[in-house]
Amino acid sequence: MRKRSIPHVELTRRRLLGVGSAMGLVAAGGITFGGKMAHHPASTGNQLVSTASLPGPYTLPLAVPKVLAPISTSGGSDAFEITQQEASAEILPGTRTDLWTYDGTFPGPTIESRRGRPVTVAHRNELPVPTVVHLHGGRTPPQDDGYPTDLVLPEGWSGEPLMPDPQARTTDVTRDYTFPMDQRATMLWYHDHRMDFTAPAIWRGLAGMHIIRDDVEEALDLPRGEQELPLMIGDRSFHADGSLMYPALDPTLREHPGVAEEYSAGVLGDVILVNGIPWPVHEVDAVRHRLRLLNASNARHYELEAITDDGHRLDLVQVGADQGLIGQPVTHESLRLAPAERYDVIVDFAGVPVGSRVRLRNRLGTGGTREVLAFRIARTARDHSHIPEILADDVPRFQRSQATALREFSFRAGQMMHGRGWVIGGKAFEPTRTDVSTSLGAVEVWRFVADVHHPIHLHLVGFRVLSRGGGPPLRQDAGLKDVISLRPGEWVEIITRFEGYRGRYLFHCHNAEHEDMGMMANLEIT
Repeated sequence: MRKRSIPHVELTRRRLLGVGSAMGLVAAGGITFGGKMAHHPASTGNQLVSTASLPGPYTLPLAVPKVLAPISTSGGSDAFEITQQEASAEILPGTRTDLWTYDGTFPGPTIESRRGRPVTVAHRNELPVPTVVHLHGGRTPPQDDGYPTDLVLPEGWSGEPLMPDPQARTTDVTRDYTFPMDQRATMLWYHDHRMDFTAPAIWRGLAGMHIIRDDVEEALDLPRGEQELPLMIGDRSFHADGSLMYPALDPTLREHPGVAEEYSAGVLGDVILVNGIPWPVHEVDAVRHRLRLLNASNARHYELEAITDDGHRLDLVQVGADQGLIGQPVTHESLRLAPAERYDVIVDFAGVPVGSRVRLRNRLGTGGTREVLAFRIARTARDHSHIPEILADDVPRFQRSQATALREFSFRAGQMMHGRGWVIGGKAFEPTRTDVSTSLGAVEVWRFVADVHHPIHLHLVGFRVLSRGGGPPLRQDAGLKDVISLRPGEWVEIITRFEGYRGRYLFHCHNAEHEDMGMMANLEIT
């Protein structure tokens, strides 16, 4: 990481050569891509091939996760309880799959909250390993943000931390996480964030959605009720007996982190799940629907399009990004989602004949990974929704002239203590090292440079995308984000204000295998 004065600087040939060298290091240093990178550059990683009998696409009904009921709504705040537990579910017809779950379901129950009304979630760990809960996208005090070493230990746990951290806040069996909800209405998600084992924990089922609502958004006539669909998209692969495939070096997830070498660039599944259902179908009225899209895959990227069976493409009208409503609607023919990104889009089924079908397809996939979700038009209906020309006037307008620092970070394959992995600025993660120190309220520009695909996530704050490769942002970069998708060899600039709380936070790659293999860094706000 380098800190420098703020004038704009072009990416030089030397830096571009550095990116190229890093990509060469990937090929030469044991981080392999098994040929996938050459043929499908938007899918960094290797795919596991299921041996189970798989259902045909669009034969199983979509499930919408239950909304968790609070145990208390007194004192101006809401309290919830969640038990982390082993459970089994019939994901593939006729077989049972063992999972790690929040409250026995996959995905976990959806939490709904109100802007400005604090939420406390009491988590009880009945799993065989420690856990950590991170509310992704939350403006959360550091003690509740889910730092990877802030473990909730299971009863009787006797293991030693693989990476000692004198600042770690550990608890036995239970922990109360408090989220102030002092932020714009949006869809967040919560997932396990345990040091070295985030990827396999999410793969086994530890993920759920959290929706923040407020009066501003509810005053708009966007689709709601049954016409608002939270959709967690993820990929998995299955053994013949229905159990999950995952190439962990230590299947117990107790002592030895990491995956088999050929999957160290990222683990891809060959079954696309939406809300835990493989390639589901959902009956809809012929009206507008709001699709709240979350890419909860470990490493897979998607480019989604809505297309009828006769080949007619429906518009995806973007109204929201990671951190809430964007200023004005943006219409897309297709929309790319990197791991951990969220987008709210409106799809209008009016004019699609009753009885016909609209498929949400992945243009980056092949075979089964090209299919995602289908909508079957069940009936005509009166549409009470509307997409206004102006969605929000409170999107922060950070200006480059406000920034007091420009920092640059390279995300690439590199050397860790025990072998090859993924590093930021040439350094693998170390919890006791402060990588960036900044002041509360500071506005800064950060420049990220990538070797291969890296979806970069900042904890605590949202940001605006300033530029890609020195040119303008993508149209889908509108609004306030907390994940930015870097494409191979690309450099991107973002701008943010570090506000909310002082303390230790993270920024990291959200390719979960990269994250577990060193691609995280510490941010200290003073």
